[in-house]
Amino acid sequence: MVDLNKYVQYVKGIGPKRAEKLNKLNIFNLKDLLYYFPRQFEDRNNLKKIIQLENDEKATIKVMIVGVSASSPRKGLSITKVDVRDETGYAKLVFFNQAYVKNAFKPGDTILVFGKIKKEFKNIELSSCEVEHLTNDPKNTCKVMPIYPLTYGVTNKEIMGILKTVLSDKELKIQEYLPTKIIEKYKLCSIDYAIKNIHCPTSKESLKIALYRIVFEEFLILQLGLFLFKNGVDEVCGIKFEEDKKLDDVLKSLPFKLTGAQDRALHEIIDDMECNKAMNRLVQGDVGSGKTVVALLSLAHCVFNGYQGALMAPTEILAEQHYISLTETLEPFGINIELLVGSLTKKQKESVLQRVKNKEIDILIGTHALIEDKVEFKDLGLVITDEQHRFGVRQRSKLSEKGENPDILVMTATPIPRTLALILYGDLDISIIDELPPGRQPIETIAIDKAKREKAYNSLVRKEVEQGRQVYIVCPLVEESEAIEAKAAVELVEELKLEYFSDLRVGLLHGKMKGSEKDSIMKSFKNKEIDILVSTTVIEVGVNVPNATLMIIENAERFGLAQLHQLRGRVGRGSHKSYCILIYASKSEVCRQRMSIMEETNDGFKISEKDLEIRGPGEFFGTRQHGLPELKVANIFKHMKILKLAQQEARYMVSEDCKLQNFENKMLKKEIMDKFEHSIKEISLN
Repeated sequence: MVDLNKYVQYVKGIGPKRAEKLNKLNIFNLKDLLYYFPRQFEDRNNLKKIIQLENDEKATIKVMIVGVSASSPRKGLSITKVDVRDETGYAKLVFFNQAYVKNAFKPGDTILVFGKIKKEFKNIELSSCEVEHLTNDPKNTCKVMPIYPLTYGVTNKEIMGILKTVLSDKELKIQEYLPTKIIEKYKLCSIDYAIKNIHCPTSKESLKIALYRIVFEEFLILQLGLFLFKNGVDEVCGIKFEEDKKLDDVLKSLPFKLTGAQDRALHEIIDDMECNKAMNRLVQGDVGSGKTVVALLSLAHCVFNGYQGALMAPTEILAEQHYISLTETLEPFGINIELLVGSLTKKQKESVLQRVKNKEIDILIGTHALIEDKVEFKDLGLVITDEQHRFGVRQRSKLSEKGENPDILVMTATPIPRTLALILYGDLDISIIDELPPGRQPIETIAIDKAKREKAYNSLVRKEVEQGRQVYIVCPLVEESEAIEAKAAVELVEELKLEYFSDLRVGLLHGKMKGSEKDSIMKSFKNKEIDILVSTTVIEVGVNVPNATLMIIENAERFGLAQLHQLRGRVGRGSHKSYCILIYASKSEVCRQRMSIMEETNDGFKISEKDLEIRGPGEFFGTRQHGLPELKVANIFKHMKILKLAQQEARYMVSEDCKLQNFENKMLKKEIMDKFEHSIKEISLN
């Protein structure tokens, strides 16, 4: 049996120099090499006649060489052209800076060529060609060719050659670790067959069988790892809160009735709080679905049971908004609420820290300031993080460590289809608020070309302001730099004041401002002292100004759909009809698709599914970003059916054997632990 932990430099045909290059691809041992899967496959089996070739496709042709010519139009550039023909027509093969081709192929030779077709009228050229003489066993044509993710001077041919040598070793047998019953139940091939046929497929069918096994396994290992981690969390004994009738009084005092979805989420939370395991729950709800009131009621339940609560928000604006909302509702019930944010003076901070330590504060609301070492609670019972996608697990756990196994509730307004939420938040139970409170206005969204920008400003903006309403204008996303975005926002304000709205009150908000400045601007906007607020994406989260009825987003094509949906959610919060205008400059098909989706629906869950479909999972969320083991072959969107099967099996397996201790599961558990070893503590959604 070959040792899969053998260092790659000692593998036949590699040596120290090649090993150094492979190390840069994170290939350190034989197992890493075998699991370095192709990113795609080229079907070079599709043998065509010249007459059948289509522009821009890649194809294989069998042709005879008619003539070879070479030229050098300028220094450093040589072009070799090879004229070829078959019984249906003529074509040219074009090679740049490959002078050796002239002597490698001679008129009269029959060759196989794989290349990219450029067809203009009757002229046909093939470029980026792989050419070989006709034999019974072609190496690079007439087969399914694996294409590897490459960098650091390693070529595709080199990786293929190394793997071919390794896999031809008769001693190499990759040991199976999936239980036999799973292999039989899902008709999976062995891991040995899968690895050999993913690198050197003998046919399209063998590749299909190999891919199915790898995809299923990747999803199963990922989901089982998350469930094992979650089971470990579930075993932690938490605080057992008692039922308290005072919560009914708070519910009765609200000026509205909870929606069915809010009521369901609240009951799930209270049930968790009243059992003796530590709660670890995610509340996921669309923009404006009313997550805050569910958080407020959970915190009240915690305080009525004699404990303190903490609520962490990503921005000072949002933290202050929560503070105002909770104080208005809960102060009449004798609950003391305080705010801890970076903009407080030293004296104010010291006072808050002392009072929270002495339990004179029941609920502390704040930003990252809450997780500083100086913050000490006397009796922390419930920790809530709002906009979970802004915080990693480390920050979440740092806050929870300030109590003895307090209950944890995380909230996000980024809707994610449930199947995906199970992967991203596999360590959490999930409550979904998928119903908008009555009276919430649907927002009419209109996407317009940049040429109509002036008209939108002169008519729509003025119309809303004349009716006593207010407007947001979101500055284009330049890049991930607050300083550059702040500069762009300042320039936009100058342009608007100069060219369009010299007679109106225009305010500015961006991430580089001090917390106190931001608060002051938002207060002025809320108090109707500003007509138009120009802002960067700092207003994306949670800002609530019911009188704002128009949102204009400049260069909308630069934002993701989920972010556009978040931004749009800042309007439509009052009783007046609200609008969102998306101004775009791109003419691309993808841009047109994305703008149409925003115009068609206000449903964040549908939008996130479409976003995932258009951008693909890699861009929508790289698994590396979440700290999860990387999916090398499986694609969350493309392989959704297999994902659901693997999730279903994982759930069944942990219900039968919660720690995978059974003999058949032990090998699989070792595989899971190897993959999760460095990453499980890092799970975070960015």
